[in-house]
Amino acid sequence: MDFDSYKSAGLDRPPPRSVNDRSSDEIIQSLAVPEDKQYNPCTEAYPREEVPLGDFTRIPDWSESTIYPTTTRAISIYVPHGVGQADRKPGLAFFNDGDGYLWRQGPVRATTVLDNLIHDHDVPPVVAVFVNPGASADIPDQRSIEYDTVSARFVEFIDTEILPVVQSKIGLSIDPDPSMRLICGISSGGICAFNAAWHSPDSFGLVLSHCGSFTNIRGGHNFPSMIRRTPCKQIRVMLQSGKRDANIVPGSWPIANQDVAAALEFAGYEYRFAFGEGGHSLRHGGAIFADSLRWLFRNSSKA
Repeated sequence: MDFDSYKSAGLDRPPPRSVNDRSSDEIIQSLAVPEDKQYNPCTEAYPREEVPLGDFTRIPDWSESTIYPTTTRAISIYVPHGVGQADRKPGLAFFNDGDGYLWRQGPVRATTVLDNLIHDHDVPPVVAVFVNPGASADIPDQRSIEYDTVSARFVEFIDTEILPVVQSKIGLSIDPDPSMRLICGISSGGICAFNAAWHSPDSFGLVLSHCGSFTNIRGGHNFPSMIRRTPCKQIRVMLQSGKRDANIVPGSWPIANQDVAAALEFAGYEYRFAFGEGGHSLRHGGAIFADSLRWLFRNSSKA
């Protein structure tokens, strides 16, 4: 893969606004704060000459879902150099709002970080999958339906519809061990990441939530109580939020994330909570992205 592959896919530019998420996009843009500017991409987000690039596959208009019919979405798959060549199955790093994490000039630059961490044996070999929320002309709030709904529907969508497509495209089977499977997202994509692991810890054992929407949108505000009342599940969780995160009608994102962190502590989860100064953006999450992955994949026998 070369960077022209990214350019041809439009990933050298900011991800486009979702046609089904105009209102939330406008809200998020209005919540940008100057304090976010103190956060810069982590050191590992910059290419190193000695680290080879992997293979990139883009499916720009996938529309074969039966779980979310009438939707179209982009799926991008990145296989870092050497992944699949060893005598073992690779793990998985799954990203909601995929293009925001894939954008190579953005705050995260996930593929470059993964290239560097895998090269240094700081995380095990993983296949990275970047999936955008579905767009539907008939359902204006499709992203919220997929990401904010507290149910097992989205993780079923990943397991039964997305992963078979991925494995077919790359010709590799992904390790079923949940400790080798990460799901990540921001805002509604962040609560979606936690929700997927919560409902199916056998599918995902690692969660990375940036500014997660644990608020009163589609029931996510109930998670602190559910976490406290339910036996501890075998998932490792990394949360990130900030003092100037969203504070709008559905709730306060800073308070909601603090409540989730307190519930995880109470219930005995293995978790970390990075609470900074910024607002509702990926800048802080990007600054600590490499360290977040190191912590989540730590002690992996397959690194």
